[in-house]
Amino acid sequence: MKRISTSFVIAGLLLAQAMVSASASTVPLTIVYSGNLDGELEPCGCSDEGNLGGIKRRTTMLDNIKDRNPNAVIVSSGGLIASEGTNDYLKAVYILRAFSSLHYDAIGVQWKDLNYGVELTTKDQLPWVASNWLADDFTKSRTITRTINENKITIQFFSWLDPDSSPIRQMPGGEPVTYDDIGNLAKELSAAKSQQTLTILTTTLPLEIIQEQLALDTVDILFVRSAYEVYGEPKKVGNTLVLEPGSRGMRLGKLELTLENSHSIKSWKHEVISMPGSVPDAPRMAAWYDEYNARVKEEYLKRVELRKQRESGESPFTGEEQCKTCHARQHQTWVESEHAIAFEDLEIVKKSFDPECIQCHVVGFNQPGGFVDINITPHLINVQCENCHGAGKDHVQSGGKKPVANKDWPKEKMCTQCQPTKLH
Repeated sequence: MKRISTSFVIAGLLLAQAMVSASASTVPLTIVYSGNLDGELEPCGCSDEGNLGGIKRRTTMLDNIKDRNPNAVIVSSGGLIASEGTNDYLKAVYILRAFSSLHYDAIGVQWKDLNYGVELTTKDQLPWVASNWLADDFTKSRTITRTINENKITIQFFSWLDPDSSPIRQMPGGEPVTYDDIGNLAKELSAAKSQQTLTILTTTLPLEIIQEQLALDTVDILFVRSAYEVYGEPKKVGNTLVLEPGSRGMRLGKLELTLENSHSIKSWKHEVISMPGSVPDAPRMAAWYDEYNARVKEEYLKRVELRKQRESGESPFTGEEQCKTCHARQHQTWVESEHAIAFEDLEIVKKSFDPECIQCHVVGFNQPGGFVDINITPHLINVQCENCHGAGKDHVQSGGKKPVANKDWPKEKMCTQCQPTKLH
């Protein structure tokens, strides 16, 4: 009996030792990630879920995450800025300035991040990564890889700029700024894995294309091209965890990883964090936001003066009061709609000087004879009949004999002048 008892004791000790050993070989890691911001300081509220995201709420969420877990790693696949709208340069300046205080450990470079030149992109010393960049003018703020050390875990972060998408290459006489041979990246990834690090790679390529170009056996986490707004479900491809971030800054992704031997993924839990209006704005970003809005207003008033100087001739727009004469019932339906107070909505959130918001809340903005300013063209504020049906002066002056400008447009085309296509 004593011999049996001793055996049980020894077995118990061995089991306990094995459990301790197994526990010691696994470590937790939290990664919070984001994809394309696409120049959105605060995404437009024109979505089914309302106004989601924005940098002020993002700051609150990231501050809270870092307060609860100082070892959390925060990364982005880039695409922070845009260069399509009249206000995009100013937004780029303030987005980059804000991101310098948002705890990011690494940010992948996308071509669109360079649309206003390397100097602007690197001014705020963000932790950019462009793994196949050649030029010297980016090296002070960019690295081939960025090493992140957290809680005895070493992470190597890489980012691949697709050479075929380079806008510089499309310019006559443009010198290449990246190398084309993805084999160089494969060697860097292999070297990182040989040092028992966790490897992360970001790219704007879709999964099927990057798989054709690069063996993924040395990539632990792969960020592929961002989806429109909504995050994709993570999936395992071989030993690689593939993530598809969302765009427009409306959400964050959060991974709770269990790592084996600190450098391979044993298991994971995934969460998408929405940032609705119930998430408070970060007080520390108030001065930044006030300064941004002041600059927006300043630039807007400059443009108003220029437009006043060059405006001449009669306007093709009449305003809703003229429509009311013959279309009283339809006009009353409009009066009772949200469209009738669209400009007031902008004034409430102090965006009535932001051109990117104004264009969808007034009649004919940036069009000849359209809205200039509330004091100059007050009859063209709000979303009116002519937003959908087109300029109506000829229709009115002809007593209805001439059709309105957009007579043959389907309803979907009318709506998508302002509403994002993917919401319909």
